[in-house]
Amino acid sequence: MITSKPKFFHLHLISDATGETLTAMSKAITVQYPEIKAIEHIHPLVRTKRQLTRVCSLIESQPGIVMHTLINTDLVKEIDEFCSNLGIPSIGILDPILQVFGSYLGAPSKPTVGGQHNLDANYFKRIDALNFTMMHDDGQLPKNLDEADIFIIGISRTSKTPTSIYLANRGFKTANLPLVPELPLPEIVEKPTTTFVVGLIATADRIAQVRRNRVLDLADKGLEEYVDRDIIAQEITYTRRLCGRHDWPIIDVTRRSIEETAAAIITLYNNRKR
Repeated sequence: MITSKPKFFHLHLISDATGETLTAMSKAITVQYPEIKAIEHIHPLVRTKRQLTRVCSLIESQPGIVMHTLINTDLVKEIDEFCSNLGIPSIGILDPILQVFGSYLGAPSKPTVGGQHNLDANYFKRIDALNFTMMHDDGQLPKNLDEADIFIIGISRTSKTPTSIYLANRGFKTANLPLVPELPLPEIVEKPTTTFVVGLIATADRIAQVRRNRVLDLADKGLEEYVDRDIIAQEITYTRRLCGRHDWPIIDVTRRSIEETAAAIITLYNNRKR
């Protein structure tokens, strides 16, 4: 008897913290099964038996795969036994990693609930970077460009702002500037700086498509030049020449996600510091 594969499945993510680790892990896994839709149920801040009991009732009503990052051994035992009785898998995604670390380091781990979110120096560094980035978005440049870690330039619709915000969440103070060939560059940009400067480009077709969608959203029919492919090609050439004159690296974001673009920028940034 041939059984057809399911069109969807329930995925329960149980965390004793915010669930960010689980969410990222689940996306990395479920994308490998594009033909089967994962219906995610996120259960954050589960730290007591009472809270877990409530989650178990929800799982029982919509059974599926259970992934968790629980540290409390009593809660882990309870969810594992519950899932076993229900006939569904329960996966503690940190367990195999902790086992490898323990074996290599020769020391047991010390369970810390939500430890990845402790208010340490790195946390405040990210908050500081995010505040800086939001204040210096879309051409709002600091008085001294050296205050930024990274400075992104590019014509409209090359994902400068979302990339800047992502970098800020990684702890990098980031400023960005939209390039308009008809307008002179701010004097600060032409001065020598210790800040890492990078240019973003994309294909003219890609930018035209994104701009066209933007124009539709704005219900503005008077922006023909904004979406004209030939004019966009000239803007891209301007970006290339500007970066070439200053020896700034260029990243083509046409087929890159925000995360991939940010990763490429961080790699270039780190290589420059070596």
